[in-house]
Amino acid sequence: MRYSYEFKRKCVEMYHRGEYPDTPEGISTDGFHGKVREWVRIEEACGLDALRHNNQNKEWTPEERYALVAKVLAGESVRSVAISAGVNAGQLYQWVRKYKIYGYNGLILKKGHKPKDPDMKKIGTRKPPKPNESEYEELIRLRAENAYMKAEIEVIKKEIALREEKEAARLKAKKQRSLKNSGKMDSN
Repeated sequence: MRYSYEFKRKCVEMYHRGEYPDTPEGISTDGFHGKVREWVRIEEACGLDALRHNNQNKEWTPEERYALVAKVLAGESVRSVAISAGVNAGQLYQWVRKYKIYGYNGLILKKGHKPKDPDMKKIGTRKPPKPNESEYEELIRLRAENAYMKAEIEVIKKEIALREEKEAARLKAKKQRSLKNSGKMDSN
């Protein structure tokens, strides 16, 4: 639910007097009281104007993001750093996570989006790096091993096919013998 600036100010003033406003319909009392306490902390950390709605999202530079992430990594809680900076705690958590995975480069904003269809990627725009000498030797070894295994599989397939042919021929011969024998019994 989006609350007006005036409503937030009224709630903060009531909190300072030791009161809580009536909880709006459809919201838990505990959740609403937590939200009021958050507004109080924002107001104490950043001033009354921090409770106003910003019409546009602020563009955070990688340096600003890093400064906030460094505070969190130094031991401050994500929520307290987010409130003091006026950023959403979930957003700050994402920056910390990206920093832990990608380092400083994870904090650099990437414009655009990934294509949903992998076939839409531009082909040939980036060549894979050349393997170093040990990787190249391993690649050759693995290719030889792969070729050997493929040949081995083909041999096994042929052996299985030969066994199946022999078994089919044996069953056919057995069936013919049983038909011959059953014919001799009928004539007696």
